[in-house]
Amino acid sequence: MKLKKGDNVTVIAGKDRGKRGKILAMYVARHRALVEGINVFRKHRRPRRQGEKGEIIQLPRSIDISNVQFYCSSCGRGVRLGYHVEGEAKIRHCIRCKRAV
Repeated sequence: MKLKKGDNVTVIAGKDRGKRGKILAMYVARHRALVEGINVFRKHRRPRRQGEKGEIIQLPRSIDISNVQFYCSSCGRGVRLGYHVEGEAKIRHCIRCKRAV
């Protein structure tokens, strides 16, 4: 998987298409990612103690990794990533501008 935690991504499919966010967590086994500000839903929470009020909270849900694409700051759009090897290190780079990420 070429995306990592902390990468800036753009959503390419779904209700949040066109939005950008940062990857907060990766769930590799489930092929999903938790992206900041994307796929947020509202949950109604009932009061837990006497005298406390119920509330509506917003929680992010994970999104399938196929619906996000790496956002290249130099290209200014979503791009695919590639690898090249420099010595012992394998470095990710933007396919369009060849800039190391």
